[in-house]
Amino acid sequence: MRQENNQLSIIVPIFNEDKIVENFLISLLDVFKNIKCKYILIDDGSTDGSIQIVQKTLKIYFKNKDVTYKKLNSNFGKTRAIKEGIKFIDSKYTLLIDSDLEYSPNDAFELYQIVKKNKLISVIQGSRYLGAKVQLRRYIFNDIAVRINTFLFNFLFRQSITDLHTGTKIIKSNLLKSINLSYSRFGLEINLNTQIAKKNINIFEYGIGYIERSKEDGKKITIIDGLFSYYYLFISRFIQNDLPTNISIWYSFISMTFIGTFFGLGLGKILVTIIFGLTGLLLGVNRKIIPLSIIFSSIYLGSLFSQGNGRIVPIAIFYLASLYISNKISEKYSKIKKNNLTKFLI
Repeated sequence: MRQENNQLSIIVPIFNEDKIVENFLISLLDVFKNIKCKYILIDDGSTDGSIQIVQKTLKIYFKNKDVTYKKLNSNFGKTRAIKEGIKFIDSKYTLLIDSDLEYSPNDAFELYQIVKKNKLISVIQGSRYLGAKVQLRRYIFNDIAVRINTFLFNFLFRQSITDLHTGTKIIKSNLLKSINLSYSRFGLEINLNTQIAKKNINIFEYGIGYIERSKEDGKKITIIDGLFSYYYLFISRFIQNDLPTNISIWYSFISMTFIGTFFGLGLGKILVTIIFGLTGLLLGVNRKIIPLSIIFSSIYLGSLFSQGNGRIVPIAIFYLASLYISNKISEKYSKIKKNNLTKFLI
C-alpha cells in the first residue's frame, strides 16, 4: 500500500487551455501554499501550446513542490485524464478541479478546510446553486440542462443534491480508487456520483462561485454532451448493477409492462403500457423478487373488485398498500447478511 506522504492530492485535467492555464496554476499554488500537496496535472492531448506553458510554469513556480505531470498522446476526454491522475494519488483526500478558472481555487481550499475538520465527510462537492458567492452564467440552456440532470439524478438515486455537474469536489482517496470510471467525454460527474450513491455514501455540498466562460474563451461542453448525460444516467441506474438487482429490474419491467397491456384502448393502451413499464423499472431498483411479487399480486387482487375503468380505484388502493408492505420488507432485510439465494429474493 502506498504511503500517504501528503495532506492532499490535487488532480487537474488540462486540454487546450493556453490562455488561462498559467494563471490557474499560479493561483492554485498560492491558495494551497501552506498545505502539503501532490499536484497531479494530466494533459489530455492539448495541441494549442498548453503543454509548453505548463512545463514553463512548473519550472519557474513549482520547483520545490511534489508534482506529477503526464501528457496523454491524444484527447481521450476528462474521464480518462482523471483515471490517469488517480494512479498517482498518495494522500487521504483528493481534490478534483478544472483548469479553466470557471471555479476558484479559493473555494476548493474552503472545501478542504471543511472536510479536514469533519471526519464523517467522504465526499464534498462545490455547488453553484448554494450560498451567495459571485456567479456569472452565459448560456441558459446549459443551466437548464444541469438542473434537469440534477433532478433526474436525485429522483433515480434517492438523493437531494443541488449541482450534479460541478467541477470542484473533494473525495476520500480510498473511495475514489474504488470507483470504476468508464464514461467518456463529460460523463465523469455522473459516473462518480451514481457510484457513490449506490454505495449509500452521503454527498455533502458547499456553496461556491462560478464564472462561466464563453465559447470564444474556450467553453467546450456541447449539446452532444447533454444528450449523452441522459444515456449515462439510464445505464447507471438500470444496467450497471449487480446481478440480483438487474434480475429484479427486468422481472419488474416485464411484469409491469404485461400488466399495463390490460388497460386502455388504442393509443391510450400504448401510453399506459409504457408508463407501467417505466414504473416497473423504478420498482425493481430497490426491491427484490418477493417484495415485487407482493406488488404484482396486489394489483391482480385489486382488479378482481370491479370491471372496466372502475378497476382503477381498487387497483390503486391495493398498489399503494403493497408499496408500503414491500418497503417494510425490503428495509427489514436490507441490514441482514444474506446468502446467495436471499440476495435474489429479498
